[in-house]
Amino acid sequence: MMKSLSTAVGAAVFGFCSAVALADSHAPHWSYHGHEGPEYWGKIAAEFATCSAGKNQSPIDLSNVAEAELKRIEFDYRDGPLKLINNGHTVQVNVAPGSTITVNGHAYQLAQFHFHSPSEHTVEAKSFPLEAHFVHKDKDGNLAVVGVLFKEGAENAALAPIWAHLPTQQGKEMSVEGVTVSAKALLPENPEYYRYSGSLTTPPCSEGVTWLVMTEPLEVSKAQVERFRTLMGGDTNRPVQPLNARLPIK
Repeated sequence: MMKSLSTAVGAAVFGFCSAVALADSHAPHWSYHGHEGPEYWGKIAAEFATCSAGKNQSPIDLSNVAEAELKRIEFDYRDGPLKLINNGHTVQVNVAPGSTITVNGHAYQLAQFHFHSPSEHTVEAKSFPLEAHFVHKDKDGNLAVVGVLFKEGAENAALAPIWAHLPTQQGKEMSVEGVTVSAKALLPENPEYYRYSGSLTTPPCSEGVTWLVMTEPLEVSKAQVERFRTLMGGDTNRPVQPLNARLPIK
């Protein structure tokens, strides 16, 4: 039986966009590699069946896009104390209440953001070395995820305070005294974005997630990418999924 989206949302906020919280001995184990990797997720456990059976899965390649007059996302992100967790699949920054986005008059609260390398979404079949996912939920538990792509270039100053404290120990939130983090500084100046309906990008791959992927990539240095990849043991991305009947808009 597939998990309900509301159940997945609760886990996603405290885990990451995958709706997986910290793994425990009773949770089905999945990975980005080998026989527990993405092509096998749907067979690992009954609650992961949507990973293979779903028709609106994420990520996707953003190439066949319809032009539309999308309203700007209204970002109201506030700086806050740096709280990090290495959950074994990514490094996640937990955000204090108060940061929000508004999309077409609908408000979502930012819960956390995390990273994937290489990028999960591609643009015209082009992959990027890093992607950040900003996970939000509304008052009813519906998810909206803002994706930000990073291209190789100069060191990213906004990432620096996070990268300076990347936790090597898994499973425990780490609070860094005297250090603040700015989610707003990790947003591009160009407000344009792609929008489509998709899913969580890791098990249980629940659908009904509103995806908002910013069109302008930010820069990140090769050294920053390699530090993250070394910590996580290599790739942390799900391959792109079939569009099926969907048509992303921009």
